[in-house]
Amino acid sequence: MKDTNALLLSAIVQTYMHVCCKRDPKFKPKKVITKFMPRRYGDLSITYDVLSAFANRYQAQVTIDNLNPLGRLDHWNLTWEWMRNEFINTIKGAHTHKIDPSECIYGPQGQYYKDFDFTPVINCQKKPIISDLPKEKANDDKIGKLPYCCRNGTLLSPIMNETEARSIFQMEVFKLPPDLNRTALNPPQNWKIVGTINPSYTCGPPVRIDPSAFPDPKGIGIATAVASWQITCNITRPKPKAAKCCVSFSAYYAESVIPCNTCACGCEQTSKCDANKKPLLLPPEALLVPFENRDLMAKAWSNIKHLGPMPKKLPCPDNCGVSINWHVDSNYKTGWTARITLFNWGNNAFENWFSAIQMKKDVANGYENVYSFNGTKLPKEKSNTIFMQGLPGLKFLVGEVNGTNPNKDPRVPGKQQSIISFLKKNTPHINVDGGDGFPSKVFFNGEECALPPEFPKNTAAFKTKFGVLPAVLLALLTFLLLTDWLH
Repeated sequence: MKDTNALLLSAIVQTYMHVCCKRDPKFKPKKVITKFMPRRYGDLSITYDVLSAFANRYQAQVTIDNLNPLGRLDHWNLTWEWMRNEFINTIKGAHTHKIDPSECIYGPQGQYYKDFDFTPVINCQKKPIISDLPKEKANDDKIGKLPYCCRNGTLLSPIMNETEARSIFQMEVFKLPPDLNRTALNPPQNWKIVGTINPSYTCGPPVRIDPSAFPDPKGIGIATAVASWQITCNITRPKPKAAKCCVSFSAYYAESVIPCNTCACGCEQTSKCDANKKPLLLPPEALLVPFENRDLMAKAWSNIKHLGPMPKKLPCPDNCGVSINWHVDSNYKTGWTARITLFNWGNNAFENWFSAIQMKKDVANGYENVYSFNGTKLPKEKSNTIFMQGLPGLKFLVGEVNGTNPNKDPRVPGKQQSIISFLKKNTPHINVDGGDGFPSKVFFNGEECALPPEFPKNTAAFKTKFGVLPAVLLALLTFLLLTDWLH
């Protein structure tokens, strides 16, 4: 019996193996690093950050950054397309144009969340339209109190104010099967953003980037997003006859103003005017008259100046809400000056407006000063650009107002004006009268304005031959014509 037990014990002991392990000092564990695309530069950068994630929903933050010194957005509207039946449950720092849960109730969202109360849901549209909140909502406990929110949709140029070149809002997004886990995160696609009289932007698809970092809410350290995507948007040049502002040219050596191009900002009705005719030359005072009322002045000017026969069907007006006149004011051996005048033909004022001009060649190297605006010459790659904005107290470009006598005078545009001086010390070879004194591009609030196709021509010989009598006759004829029109 003892021998049998001894054999069993020996068999049990032999089934165990004892191993002694020693740590290898040269061993280094491999770090698993997920590499994402680097952040890209664009005129406008939108970041879609997931701040926290749950099985069926997540908290997202959308950050819009204006990076272009000549970029601008006013009353921005942002839209995208949900690809997996997501819906916005709550939103803070912005608002959706439509609040209607019916699309969720009768859609796949209602079929899955059968016991969910959709009454307070903010938006169930596949393509929601989102706008910034007005300033008075900035301290609202429910929908405000976010940094960089609630500026009525204004994104200024970073040159004007870096803080106001950013806008932020947050939202709670609900998901549907088969995305019911924390890691199933899909940003919306087909992003678009538009403003009022602002440049047009074309946005690319969302690109996964390294998670964004934020100051920790507790005030200690840095917190990172669960996941981040970047949408890069770039400014596109306006198509012909699709601008939102236009420019007229004039000069001290020319009698006529070359007005904005025909239909520069589009033409809806062309039955009574020609959308393809070259615009008619105008007397300087016509710039203060609404463009739809300039025909009589153009006809009178053409007769006095013998500019040729008038076409039976006159060219259409430019139809631009904002127009800018660039006038070469003087040209001396040591320097020259220009006058820029901004006209607002709309009803609403432009707050914190800015304008910029790009000069040809190295003309901007002679820039000296802007006297009634706050002006600066941009550095580096935009060194040929002069940036201008209103001085303190003059940052509003008011809208169209009544004339001196509202019962007789036509309405007049809101306007601001300044002289710009240039020295020839650094640009001795420029030909101001030959066209170098005119800008190659003009911007208003980021929108590139339509330019005339030609420069004013020197009419000094014409002036010597006919003297000042035509100007007197023009003034008299214009007065008679306008008096007749107003009655």
